[in-house]
Amino acid sequence: MFKFKNRRIFNAKLTEDCFYFYIPILRNYFDGWEDFDFIITKRDSDARRAVTYQVIDQTEKYFIFEVMISVTEHLDFIQDEGIISLSILRSFEDEEKILRIKSNREYIELLQFETTEGYIIHPFTTRSGNISMNYREKYLFSRIHHASITNDGKLDIRGLYHTSIFKNANIKQMKLYVTTNLYEEEEYIEIPLLQQSLPYAYSGKFWFDDLKENGFATTIDLKPFYNDEQSGFLKFYLAIEFEKNDSVEEIVSGRLKLQQLLDNPVTEEIVKGKSYKVRMTVRATDKSKYLSVRVGEYKFVEETVKEAKRQWIKIRRSKQALKLYKSAFNILSKVIKSDKRLVVFESFHGKQYSDNPRAIYEYMREHCPEYKLVWSADRRHVNLFKDLKLPYERRFSIRWLLTMSRAEHWVTNARLPLWIPKPKKTKYLQTWHGTPLKRLATDMEEVQMPGTNTEKYKRNFITETSKWDYLVSPNAYSTEIFKRAFQFDRTMIESGYPRNDYLYQMNNAEEINRLKDKMGIDSDKKVILYAPTWRDNQFYRKGQYKFDLEMDLDRFQEEFGETHVIILRMHYLVAENLDIGAYEGFVYDFSKYEDIRDLYLVADYLITDYSSVFFDYANLERPMLFFVYDIEDYRDNLRGFYFDFEKKAPGPLVKESEQLLQEIKKIEEEGFHPSEEFKAFVDRFCYLEDGHASKRVVKEVFQRN
Repeated sequence: MFKFKNRRIFNAKLTEDCFYFYIPILRNYFDGWEDFDFIITKRDSDARRAVTYQVIDQTEKYFIFEVMISVTEHLDFIQDEGIISLSILRSFEDEEKILRIKSNREYIELLQFETTEGYIIHPFTTRSGNISMNYREKYLFSRIHHASITNDGKLDIRGLYHTSIFKNANIKQMKLYVTTNLYEEEEYIEIPLLQQSLPYAYSGKFWFDDLKENGFATTIDLKPFYNDEQSGFLKFYLAIEFEKNDSVEEIVSGRLKLQQLLDNPVTEEIVKGKSYKVRMTVRATDKSKYLSVRVGEYKFVEETVKEAKRQWIKIRRSKQALKLYKSAFNILSKVIKSDKRLVVFESFHGKQYSDNPRAIYEYMREHCPEYKLVWSADRRHVNLFKDLKLPYERRFSIRWLLTMSRAEHWVTNARLPLWIPKPKKTKYLQTWHGTPLKRLATDMEEVQMPGTNTEKYKRNFITETSKWDYLVSPNAYSTEIFKRAFQFDRTMIESGYPRNDYLYQMNNAEEINRLKDKMGIDSDKKVILYAPTWRDNQFYRKGQYKFDLEMDLDRFQEEFGETHVIILRMHYLVAENLDIGAYEGFVYDFSKYEDIRDLYLVADYLITDYSSVFFDYANLERPMLFFVYDIEDYRDNLRGFYFDFEKKAPGPLVKESEQLLQEIKKIEEEGFHPSEEFKAFVDRFCYLEDGHASKRVVKEVFQRN
């Protein structure tokens, strides 16, 4: 079933002089509003004009609109400005809201209308992902749909083009203009192109059946671009000479983008010259997806070292190496004398200096100088520990193995790899990383994570929990769940969470302003923290999960851009790289910030969903909102909840981005007044928190005698 997204076009077409856009709008978008229209607006102007629309279909959640923009009817409005935007206007009495329509980015520029004066009107996608329309004298749309390097150093390149000005025109010549940093700024070379039919599958992708012949192809020898002093970077532009109305003209595209619609090509080759080797690489640039080709010297020593490292990693990750490493761990833990004062800390698999292990470490560093404290650091994150001047060992290195096998205590907040045996002499303190809302471990009815199944997941979880000697619990509610879900029958330390000590000890204006300054946030602006969790069934691969940002950042910026900022904090398992370049100065991605505790302190609002972050944030007694657009699916099909979240959540539950915005506006206008549900929540889950949980845990584990 097609997945609609609110206010995002899912199809479009051009018939005669009329553009048609097909747009789903959530039904509850119209609740509380008296009237609405689809309108076109001018850039940097208050001018607007209503356009024709009709409801052509509906689902349980959406009305499906067909919006029509007639060029004949609106040409005076379009040509007067040059760029117009499509929006929906809602109104009630004297209040109006204008919301932009989003583009689906599916080659929307291919829809081109040529006026009788020879101007081109076409839709395009803005940097913010909205749909706009352009009025311009000439426009040549082009994309590279395949680019690869042959083993003899040639670039095989294929693409497509379209412009409506070619009607009744005769194409005389097609060529590529290629520029490089090795030439002067104005210099370029010309590469002849052959016209080529596109594969049949493309016509449906582009919405056009008549573009099958609009392809081009060529092969470019890259060896002439080699320079032994510096790498050459190539950029590409399409130029077409055509004859129309008895005159010959040339039209040139913008810099060509790479749209890989075929299987991924070979993107890199090492080519031998007479006395050298050349590395040739083809790729799309990170943000704009421009075709970029690099030609540079292949350095034997550097490449040999890199290849050796790659082979070593391959060997290190092999089953045989793992078996050998496990055996060595077992032997060393038995023959090496334990160090009763050595403690190894780890947070989120060595990727962070954060959470409960950090709080316990910082307390022990100050109050237990007789202990040697060492961090376990993931090899990709060692710079974090270096920069903070923390004692650490690189995870899974030989030194780490020796340290782990000698340590009298392990302190971590997540599961260790299953193959790691715990020495008999070692005491394993598991702090876990949250008060449970969603079901855990053996309480889960069905596991939908990659690389496992329900039975295997539960079996492995219990194998791990059987190694724990101590488990930290933030409250009696969690204690009951942990004992059952983890099948834990050893020492439970019901102390409150050590990580929350910081929220009591540092909650003052001076510290908050210091943190804002560190983060580059204006001290006068309020902060909205958005910290959602991950979805078990939305993943790329094991350990890497997808996440769709459903917040309408354009709308939030429109309403709060002058007074607030938004901080995004994605779960550590989420692998998305969010593109927020269009919201610079308003939206900050702090997903990799060392510890969320600082983000709690600076945040005036918390927006979350089913993440345990709200149990911690409640200690600050500030407003919380729950953006639960998929609550039925999450509750009924994924995890399920331990208590009636919909009735007892310490803040409003909202399903739409606009509702979220309105709830914040309401608090801004009326102030925050904790509800009875909020107070009951704090009494139930935060009653142990007083800034001294770390002390209680350390006393139980390290200072019992």
